[in-house]
Amino acid sequence: MHVVIPVAGLGTRLRPHTWSKPKPLVTVAGKPILGHVLDRLNRLPLQRVVFVTGYLGEQIEEYVRTHYRFDAVFVEQPEPLGQSHALLQAKGLVHGPTLVVFPDLVFDADLEAVLTCPWDGIVFVKEVDDPRRFGVVIVEDGRIVQLVEKPAQPVSRLAVVGVYYFRDFGDLIAAIEQQIAEGRKRGNEYYLAEAIQILIDRGRTIVAQPVSVWEDCGTVEALLETNRFLLDRQAGPQPSFPTAVVVPPVVIDPTARIEHAVIGPYVSIGPGAVVSHAIVTDSIIDEEATINGVMLHRSIVGRRARVLGDFVRVNVGDSSEITFSGRDGA
Repeated sequence: MHVVIPVAGLGTRLRPHTWSKPKPLVTVAGKPILGHVLDRLNRLPLQRVVFVTGYLGEQIEEYVRTHYRFDAVFVEQPEPLGQSHALLQAKGLVHGPTLVVFPDLVFDADLEAVLTCPWDGIVFVKEVDDPRRFGVVIVEDGRIVQLVEKPAQPVSRLAVVGVYYFRDFGDLIAAIEQQIAEGRKRGNEYYLAEAIQILIDRGRTIVAQPVSVWEDCGTVEALLETNRFLLDRQAGPQPSFPTAVVVPPVVIDPTARIEHAVIGPYVSIGPGAVVSHAIVTDSIIDEEATINGVMLHRSIVGRRARVLGDFVRVNVGDSSEITFSGRDGA
């Protein structure tokens, strides 16, 4: 099995975290988003994985080569011209049965089924209540007949999650080349949905297959929700500290230092982080960050960042009211 993973996006909706690292390396539930994706793919008999990189792509290569042992190839997308253009960079590097995975999500699906897939392709989907925010597929007689991007009318509730299988990657490349030659794009970007539509119009059989898990990681709020979801699913004993209270579920790296603090629920703390005299709930604290003297809720603290505060002293008379609030809009 070959895999192509486009990782060239700028991740603007996750700034400021993506100023200094590519979006797939943003941490959720104790590891980068990309780590969750690769751990799932690593269950397959991988022959080669091609990463199409862009901004800060050297960080992607360093992470993959440090943590994984499959045959990894890195190629740069020279211009941000969209999904199809990114996949075109893998031309000649992979062939035959190929998975395409966009790593801004955490997912689980029956990927092993593609090893015996009789169809020309699979688009993995998830049924959603409101399809207007997603690309969707229209299915007739068991096969996809049309892909629609962000439909104004609810033509289908089967949202495209960003995971695809193609029995012949060369066939997809030919469709992409036709798409680009015909200028089939929106704005300045060539979307993969158009290339897949070309395959369908050529008579290829593309089917929809549901995923059991699809958690988005594209925004700060979505990342925190995914952190909660993954922590709820984790198994094993929770950590403990002599001078701290841990409210599960949490994931705390063994090298982190936690002192005189309350941690959790739904907190992930990375390697080398220090949390002291603080209360942290529903948050992600990245490696080597320092948290001291504060209360954090639904927060993300990046690598080597420092969040420092102090206790306050008040002298409040009868029938008075004092409010300290960091809530939105306060």
